[in-house]
Amino acid sequence: MTEKEIKSDYELNTGKVIVRRFADLDPMKMPAVLVANHGPFTWGRTAADAVEAAFVLEQIATIALGTITINPNQNQISKALLDKHYLRKHGKNAYYGQIDDSKG
Repeated sequence: MTEKEIKSDYELNTGKVIVRRFADLDPMKMPAVLVANHGPFTWGRTAADAVEAAFVLEQIATIALGTITINPNQNQISKALLDKHYLRKHGKNAYYGQIDDSKG
């Protein structure tokens, strides 16, 4: 955030930063965000879903910290591998994971 955004309407501008970040993302598929120099924000269809997202985010952060502690030079996951892991479970043609009972 810019100094102006911080000094004027900080809370509103924090929300605007989050909205800008999710302009091209589905916030229900990514129900958490880390704002630089701030704590995490999570959400969901219910309060329990938001708490679950917070728990998952904490677990991912723990794994990430462990990874960079072991190897500070660890490269980021490639976009191709990241997409493969996500889309095989959540994409239009998902084929891996639990059956979605909500579809009848």
